Amino acid sequence: MRVLISGMGGELGTKVALLLEQERAVEALAGVDLEPPRRRLRRARFHRIEPRDRVRTAEVVGRFVPTVVVHLGVYEPGAGSSPSVAARRTAGAADAVLGAAAATGALEAIVVRSGIEVYPRGRGAAAMPDESVAPAPGSPFGRSLLGVEAAAAAAGLAAGAPVTVLRLAPVLGAPGPSPLGRYLRLPLVGFDAPGDPPFSVLHQDDAAGALVRAVLFRPARPSFDVVNVVAPGVVRASQAARIGGRIPVPVLGPGWELARRVADLAGAAVPDHLVELLRRGRCAAGDRAGGVLGGFQAEHDARAVVEALYEWAPVTHLRVVPAVDAGAGAGGAAGERRRR
Repeated sequence: MRVLISGMGGELGTKVALLLEQERAVEALAGVDLEPPRRRLRRARFHRIEPRDRVRTAEVVGRFVPTVVVHLGVYEPGAGSSPSVAARRTAGAADAVLGAAAATGALEAIVVRSGIEVYPRGRGAAAMPDESVAPAPGSPFGRSLLGVEAAAAAAGLAAGAPVTVLRLAPVLGAPGPSPLGRYLRLPLVGFDAPGDPPFSVLHQDDAAGALVRAVLFRPARPSFDVVNVVAPGVVRASQAARIGGRIPVPVLGPGWELARRVADLAGAAVPDHLVELLRRGRCAAGDRAGGVLGGFQAEHDARAVVEALYEWAPVTHLRVVPAVDAGAGAGGAAGERRRR
């Protein structure tokens, strides 16, 4: 296999690349993204490209001639991009990468990262939607994900290649720039009162493992398959806050706008899809994952995912200490060390 990873520069993309580097079936590995990978990669070749640069992307993809594309080029609002920029980058990356890969004539399979944000969360919606539930996203991010799925379906049809779409629960893992993760790590964590609905999560390592399984156990015939990938169990915002030693704060409907502003000032953006999760919940059934992904099982349940979130070490800013004057002698140096 010659595997191309779009979105390789993110934490998830880097983890997927590291795992694929260990697979003998992978002859060559390349990646594109806005930023470089977060770890040292030994076999993979990375190309830094703006997601909407179709010309440059076509050049790189055309030279590499991938047989498999792992499309992770999804830019979540609040994770480093504003909502409008994130939407444009997500749409541009899908069109540029998937279109260029289909045009090579060598494409044999497409694996796509999507999310359970595509499922409806309005009144009467299924509390635990499975893959048979029709997508009806209620947030701009959910609509962006559905657009990526549509682009993958079109590319698969053009190339005659099977498409496997993984609808991931919100992915948490150190030190990924997750809006949900940043929010839950605030000293005060608002939860919707009185309901405090549950939501699904997924550990970053399990997300990477599922994506690699989708590459290794891809269908032999052209098809379009969708599978939910979630950690066992669910969690609530107030429960997560208590696990992390934070203070859960009840928020009533109109108070969410103020809560968003306060969280934003504290460095945790709260985009629309996160508000939807906190007010209406976001769960999904992941029963099909094992059968579709070669026996895949998430190693972390929902509580373990949240516990891992709070195990990240906080950022510690070190104070620069002026060098000791050589003429101060040993006594002066000792005194300086004591002051430090």
